Amino acid sequence: MDGYVNDIAGIAITNEDFRRVLYTAAHCQLVVMALKPQEDIGAEVHTLDQCLYVAEGTGETVLNGVRTAIRAGSMIVVPAGVHHNVINTGRVPLKLSTIYAPPNHRDGVVHHTRADADADNEHFDGKTTEDAAREPVVHA
Repeated sequence: MDGYVNDIAGIAITNEDFRRVLYTAAHCQLVVMALKPQEDIGAEVHTLDQCLYVAEGTGETVLNGVRTAIRAGSMIVVPAGVHHNVINTGRVPLKLSTIYAPPNHRDGVVHHTRADADADNEHFDGKTTEDAAREPVVHA
């Protein structure tokens, strides 16, 4: 597979996992997330840029202390170094897609819950989706 083309809004809306890495390129990464009502991603700051798109639900984003309401169709750009959080303030799951540039997570990682994500100290290891697709299959 060279590149990735798909209905990202549809995938985000049907996603039930806290975090699911869909595709990792050398310089960016596509991830979908689902936040339960009243759940947040956790206040954090990255050394990379991140863009988040809200596919479904309502919430708020906090960028360096500034709170802004978000809803389906909202786009959030988080430059490197910005303290940020995304909070689901609604009664239904908040469905997001996000692009990290450069990649932030190990390719293909799935965290079913925020607790799973918090317990896993994984980070991008340099392996892309393309690398995985090209690795030879060895039969023992």
